[in-house]
Amino acid sequence: MQGRVKWVENAMFLAKSGSGHAVVMDGPPEGGGQNMGVRPMEMLLLGVGGCSAYDVVHILKKARQPIMDCEVELNAERAETIPKVFTEINMHFIVKGKEGLKAAQVERAVKLSAEKYCSASIMLAHAVKITHSHEMVLED
Repeated sequence: MQGRVKWVENAMFLAKSGSGHAVVMDGPPEGGGQNMGVRPMEMLLLGVGGCSAYDVVHILKKARQPIMDCEVELNAERAETIPKVFTEINMHFIVKGKEGLKAAQVERAVKLSAEKYCSASIMLAHAVKITHSHEMVLED
């Protein structure tokens, strides 16, 4: 895996992934930025959420569960002093599906992502307390 981050101006950077996708990262005005993109620590948090949500959807689809939507709400706490690392992250999954979606399968998918498949959260769990919760919503 490769990537490149290039300084644009002030506190703005353009990050490009090895797969050719680009994203703007920027700092807040008080840090010299223009607030034109996500902060690097936000990007890290969003990456963890995306990695785990991908797993949950993939596991549920493979189990032939009638999943319609999956969202993960991320709440992180950071240290008060520099370096302001993450100290806690909670990942709350909201999984929507049709009749027949099984609560046990949703719970299993979240657990498998947390303990076996999500490289990002498993890596961070060595330094950060990560908790997982979930809810299931059935729709017609």
